[in-house]
Amino acid sequence: MSAKPDPVRARSPLLFILLVFALSVPFWLVGARYRIELLPGLPLAAIMVVCPLLASSILIGREQGSAAVKAHLQRSLDWRRIVARVWYLPILLLCPAVAVFSYAVMRLLGMPVPAPQLSWAAAVVLFVLFLVSALGEESGWSGYLIDPLQERFGAALAGIVLGIVWAAWHTVPLLQAGRAPGWIAWWCLGTVSLRILHTWLYNNTGKSVFGAILFHATNNVSWQMFPNSGSHYDPRINGIIVSAIAVLVTLRWGARTLTGRQVR
Repeated sequence: MSAKPDPVRARSPLLFILLVFALSVPFWLVGARYRIELLPGLPLAAIMVVCPLLASSILIGREQGSAAVKAHLQRSLDWRRIVARVWYLPILLLCPAVAVFSYAVMRLLGMPVPAPQLSWAAAVVLFVLFLVSALGEESGWSGYLIDPLQERFGAALAGIVLGIVWAAWHTVPLLQAGRAPGWIAWWCLGTVSLRILHTWLYNNTGKSVFGAILFHATNNVSWQMFPNSGSHYDPRINGIIVSAIAVLVTLRWGARTLTGRQVR
């Protein structure tokens, strides 16, 4: 009897990426037409967060059928994969810690940044909103794309490849939000590095999409909670810090798997 084909190996990363970008075009056009901010610094085109979920569901349905789509959607609640609970610490606290450290560095450098005015109620509301948007993204990025990329390139390089795609996909909304090219370039550096950390956490939590969703949401909350609704967020400082952490993680856990284990 012949072995069943591996559904991960059968996936086409390029087809998925092209489909995500194609599905995003209408949202970009609407964002260009209506200059509306969903939140400070977040243009209307940000609704495109549903596109990775749509693209992955379409392709899995085509490749494996409707039952596989249901299983794919259920992975957004696969918290049982996180057997070692200690990984909830970096999932929930790493991005807020980076934000606090970024703020401290900015103050030490004498940069004009106001005193923080934190609201736990606002943080909770933002976390719920960003949890929903992160589900739309990570169901595709982590639930569909990262595994075939890791099969081809290994963990760290797969994170870089996905990070470049992720950053490029955000470029249009960032331009619509009025970001300068230099600001976007530094933001892209941090985003690519952040995706390495995403991959590190994903691989060490039993490949939990739920964990990826939580990490994604905490990153967005950390940015939005920066002084004056994120308006003083500096991607240069943040990008350098996140990149340094990504390098240390890669050196400590190994570029091939980011788990400290060797592939046989």
